[in-house]
Amino acid sequence: MAVHPGFLPLFALALVLTTLRADEGMWTFDHPPTQAMKAKYGFAPDAAWLEHVRLSALRFPGGSGSFISPDGLVLTNHHVGHGAIQKVSNADRNLVENGFVAADRGHEIRVPGLELRSLVGMENVTEALAKAVPPGSTEEEAVRIRRSAVEGLLRVHNGEGSLSWEAVSLYQGGETWLYGYQVFRDIRLVMAPEHKVAGFGGDWDNFTFPRHDLDFALFRVYEKGQPYHPAHFLKGSEQGVQTGDMTFTVGHPGRTSRLETFAQMEHLREAVNPLLIRILKRRDTALRAYARRSPTHALKVSSERMATGNALKVYLGETEGLANPEAMARIQAAERELQAKVQTDPHLQSEAGESWERIRETLTQQRAFLPEEMLLHPRYRSLLQGPLERALDIWEGRSAQALPIDRELETILLAAGLTDALDLLGAQHPLVRALLRGLTPEASAQQALAKTRIDDPAFLKSLLDGGSPAREACQDPLILMAKAIDPREREIRRKQASLMATLAEHEARIAKARFAVRGRIDYPDATFTLRLSYGAVESYPQAGTLVQPFTTFGGLFDRADGWGPQAEGGSWALPKRWMEARRKLKLSTPYNFISSNDIIGGNSGSPVLNRRGELVGLAFDGNIQSLPGRFYYDGRTNRCISVDLRAIQEALRVVYGASHLAGEIAGAGKR
Repeated sequence: MAVHPGFLPLFALALVLTTLRADEGMWTFDHPPTQAMKAKYGFAPDAAWLEHVRLSALRFPGGSGSFISPDGLVLTNHHVGHGAIQKVSNADRNLVENGFVAADRGHEIRVPGLELRSLVGMENVTEALAKAVPPGSTEEEAVRIRRSAVEGLLRVHNGEGSLSWEAVSLYQGGETWLYGYQVFRDIRLVMAPEHKVAGFGGDWDNFTFPRHDLDFALFRVYEKGQPYHPAHFLKGSEQGVQTGDMTFTVGHPGRTSRLETFAQMEHLREAVNPLLIRILKRRDTALRAYARRSPTHALKVSSERMATGNALKVYLGETEGLANPEAMARIQAAERELQAKVQTDPHLQSEAGESWERIRETLTQQRAFLPEEMLLHPRYRSLLQGPLERALDIWEGRSAQALPIDRELETILLAAGLTDALDLLGAQHPLVRALLRGLTPEASAQQALAKTRIDDPAFLKSLLDGGSPAREACQDPLILMAKAIDPREREIRRKQASLMATLAEHEARIAKARFAVRGRIDYPDATFTLRLSYGAVESYPQAGTLVQPFTTFGGLFDRADGWGPQAEGGSWALPKRWMEARRKLKLSTPYNFISSNDIIGGNSGSPVLNRRGELVGLAFDGNIQSLPGRFYYDGRTNRCISVDLRAIQEALRVVYGASHLAGEIAGAGKR
């Protein structure tokens, strides 16, 4: 994953967009900062450039990608495609560990369930939604009415054509857009390097630089059984990128919180993140223990381990960033300045004057049930996930499939979730007592997974057909756990929905006040929608020196030699074919490089472009200094880390014998 912050927070309301502003911002395509680009770099893309790169970009589940040939070849990160590569692997054909190259298009492997999306249409519906809310509506009524209006607009749009439309809230509710996507469902794996090379250095090198990762993978989009021919695709640069060159990233940053209030950031630092870190550490320990049992076990959880370890490092870095007194003082000062300006305007004061305090009060209320929410919300991957989440669906009468259960793995994960409950709520909490029934978390999980029958289609059908009486009489241990969870989960959900309505209303009021005071000169927080960032290949100071802007193949082998193949579980070991190709490679070839582009998790797989809109690299990470980038951008030290396209081409030709793919990328401009 990649994160990228900079010197001034977005909250720095006193600072206007001047020529001195850092390369900050994840900008929507309807609102690029062309004047700031021209002022600093003497160049800004025109409308045709923007449309071309927008229609070349793709959204992966959890990441980004792009078309890079007229025959639908798609480039993304190995770690973005890791789950797909894992899905088409097995014990006899471990493509994660051994890599894969399709000799020709007939050998490209279809990935079941993988969908890619291309942003085709955008419509601003902010004014239409504002008119739908009658004056005098309560906070909850306003949220409900707007939500209903959005759902109506989506029904109309999704019924009119082939695009898939989504609602997008920008500027904390200050604007609402509908985005229409072309969806591709026949996606095939074309090439993937070995994970040891794509993730060279393992968790030790994650979020560090200098770096030596060949973190890329190639897929292809098919339509009606034939390679898809996109109207727009990115041509590879023949010259490559040099120090000081202007660069752009085009991708889907997942989430930033730079427009949130100071109270919201404090809430994350003091309440939410510490609990999340405890949960993630326990899950990480459980997954590592499972992976150590055998190579087959390790393959099963490779994607989950990578995601969990990455998330843990992110939240630790975010929390450290939120404790940075200099950065937080700037954010608080800027917020106070906006508040002061709101108080001088009677209309703004009546609309938003109390919003900051209302948000603070709401967060205080949330803290009372936060540990339970984190246990019982599936997004936190603690107690309510996997088979227990399905059991709750069954108990509440929702349709559910009798999916296979990996009892060995799920026992370990359920035990971790039950231990979370014991840790966060205490042994005497009614929910903990009901779930454990006097047993240890490990014994309770083992008993539940050994005896459950929710993966039996006949049993599941009898429960669903029998309705409420059948479920009430059921003694299946997972169903009994779900029964204990259900009333508290409903109550938590109800409370959280009410509080979120209040937060949404007052965030939107602050956003409108910010527009009134500053105009529309800022960029919105990231929402896993398509954004453009700009910057340059640029070094930064570290450990008393300057960090090199590029690494090379020579540096890769030097690092492997320096550690040896056995160090830290083989974190810096290279596969056999890489050692054999060592003398054939041009060792001075640029491998990874850094730039000042503002990115964050979700940008992984974003193409990095030059002024001509040509592909020069592939964003895959940020340095350790970038981890607070969810909250503020510090252009002095935070950097985007990318794989150089020249390294991809050299590896394809020399290491993998895939000259046909190197040629397809090199000839992307020729139809």
